[in-house]
Amino acid sequence: MHDDEILAVMQASTGRRILGVGCLAVLGALLIWIGLTRPFAAIGWQVFLILLGAAAVWMADAMRRATAQRVELTRDGLRSSDGEAIVAIGDIETMDRGLFAFKPSNGFLLKAKSKAPARWRPGLWWRMGRRIGLGGVTPGHQSKMMAEMIAALMADRA
Repeated sequence: MHDDEILAVMQASTGRRILGVGCLAVLGALLIWIGLTRPFAAIGWQVFLILLGAAAVWMADAMRRATAQRVELTRDGLRSSDGEAIVAIGDIETMDRGLFAFKPSNGFLLKAKSKAPARWRPGLWWRMGRRIGLGGVTPGHQSKMMAEMIAALMADRA
């Protein structure tokens, strides 16, 4: 077996992707529309709503771009389909799939041995320091299979 062979893939399903991006885009459009059409006593509230709406539209675009990618598991580690390394298998310290874990929806949380730069791919994965969250708009069966394969690879390395 090659170390570069893809063992598991986690990607956003089309329906979840449309729903997630669509909800954020509609929220942004509504906030901007309210900010532009409703007369408030203070101009500050209008500016606040317009900025909040613009942030929601920006987030919808960021989620659209991020969910076009996928997370791939190889024997070496996790990577994005664009080639960005997320974490090496040898660098994973623990995995948390518990009900009350601070993890993405339909996903799991990894704790790495070393810190890495913060990254955020809305709806797919995020990394802050040593913690890595995988999941979001991904189907639960894909993330469950990936988590089980990571656990098996961690056991093999131990």
